[in-house]
Amino acid sequence: MENMEHTRKLKPPLTEADVRSLQAGDEVSITGVVYTARDMAHMRLCKSLNAGQKLPFALEGAVIYFAGPTPARPGRPIGAAGPTTSSRMDPFSPLLIASGLKAMIGKGYRDNEVRDALKKYRAVHLAALGGAAALLSRHIVSAEVIAYDDLGAEAVRKLEVVDFPAVVAYDAHGNSVYENRKGE
Repeated sequence: MENMEHTRKLKPPLTEADVRSLQAGDEVSITGVVYTARDMAHMRLCKSLNAGQKLPFALEGAVIYFAGPTPARPGRPIGAAGPTTSSRMDPFSPLLIASGLKAMIGKGYRDNEVRDALKKYRAVHLAALGGAAALLSRHIVSAEVIAYDDLGAEAVRKLEVVDFPAVVAYDAHGNSVYENRKGE
């Protein structure tokens, strides 16, 4: 994210217009509320949706960061907070996307069902730099556990982020930075 002039600024909750304007390869900078959730939290969120129960946060326009942060050092809101492998959330993501989720942040590939849901419901998958957890945590100004505290590092957290850097890996138009071909 060297050239901030070309970085797209995003402020959750995201709108369909926000998402439609993004293209695979766009660099983005997110300022606002982002939620952490990994596979165990995703499973619980989906169980709640399937049971018609209220979720711990509104999915409409939300951004979920696939991260399980380490404990905070004194004076910091959070410890290292790097992205988790996205494919671990593939079984759960289509339902969350269909329910209003507009963006996810992780690392690595997504399966065809997720990519189809991104296109159908107009959402994006963003990639954050793996191996840079300590650097990424500098963009997190507050962190609060809001659900599933029993999951420890994998509890759902409400994060306030400032200029959190990511790249559009899969856009809502079927394009991907991983394959360099439309629809792949």
